[in-house]
Amino acid sequence: MDWKEILRRRLATPSTSPNKKKSEQELKDEEMDLFTKYYSEWKGGRKNTNEFYKTIPRFYYRLPAEDEVLLQKLREESRAVFLQRKSRELLDNEELQVGEKAGPKCKQFFTAKVFAKLLHTDSYGRISIMQFFNYVMRKVWLHQTRIGLSLYDVAGQGYLRESDLENYILELIPTLPQLDGLEKSFYSFYVCTAVRKFFFFLDPLRTGKIKIQDILACSFLDDLLELRDEELSKESQETNWFSAPSALRVYGQYLNLDKDHNGMLSKEELSRYGTATMTNVFLDRVFQECLTYDGEMDYKTYLDFVLALENRKEPAALQYIFKLLDIENKGYLNVFSLNYFFRAIQELMKIHGQDPVSFQDVKDEIFDMVKPKDPLKISLQDLINSNQGDTVTTILIDLNGFWTYENREALVANDNENSTDLDDT
Repeated sequence: MDWKEILRRRLATPSTSPNKKKSEQELKDEEMDLFTKYYSEWKGGRKNTNEFYKTIPRFYYRLPAEDEVLLQKLREESRAVFLQRKSRELLDNEELQVGEKAGPKCKQFFTAKVFAKLLHTDSYGRISIMQFFNYVMRKVWLHQTRIGLSLYDVAGQGYLRESDLENYILELIPTLPQLDGLEKSFYSFYVCTAVRKFFFFLDPLRTGKIKIQDILACSFLDDLLELRDEELSKESQETNWFSAPSALRVYGQYLNLDKDHNGMLSKEELSRYGTATMTNVFLDRVFQECLTYDGEMDYKTYLDFVLALENRKEPAALQYIFKLLDIENKGYLNVFSLNYFFRAIQELMKIHGQDPVSFQDVKDEIFDMVKPKDPLKISLQDLINSNQGDTVTTILIDLNGFWTYENREALVANDNENSTDLDDT
């Protein structure tokens, strides 16, 4: 018989004093007393609830405070020992050469699960040895890199702050042959350039920290570690943000724009960026929304600006530009905001002796390209989903970009003619 049945029968028993009626409150008190008694017995006789809570295992350990030096040192040492143990569990170069005697470390790779992952279309149900070897190499590299990054995770919470990643890249530089030519005086600027790409794309909410898991999942670390290749082609270096030529190009552009040599960029100086055809309205928004110092932009803020404009197809870049275009901070672009920016394009066209294009036509083209869920509003997600975000933003902020879009058919025809002429020769 459970406690509910006991309680029901006890309350159903007639009172020993039938002539004395109990008040409603007395009945409630008796019911609560009986409930407490039988519930305690049913739970094993625990009358003190504190005893019950003591049986719950501890699942939270607070991080030591800054003034708790001893606890911090203990935590750092224990994490270092843990990471060293994990590192020893990985295959080294000799063990990766799979021979007749595969050690215990290899056991994790010789499983049905791994085999199924690598099995594709072989009619005999086989997997390639090279394919298997590359898989193991990749897994070992990921674990090694994760351990290496975790050594810089001061908080031990699975993420890196900006200063943590800066330390990691700074100590990585001497191990990358493609960066041998960098002057040590340029190291701090190189590190800043490299770190900004990670944080611009992996920390869109600007929390100041990135998950180590996200770093491993993206391709940026592959690009950075590609610089270990001593024979990396010139073309690969030019397209790799982390290469020495790329970093020197970006920093060189910054220095060239800085006409007064004060280490910062004013709005007038930034207006000469690229083809110097961005509208003043857009530049005003850049300096309103982005972090500046006495109305001027530092190198770190400039890097965000460059990353956004050079990667306009990427969601993080579109988010950056969308925030600037959303002048009313409503979370969408409407006809008013589109007209606000395109009027500046029309003004530049007049200045350059071109016949202004009708806003109504451009507005219709933009909505046709994006096809937003709401026919009167364009959200950031609409821009991303349309795969036309780079074209739309270019039309609104850059005269040269708009001219290229407007004359795209003529430019394509001209390119085709040039190709034909080259083939004939």
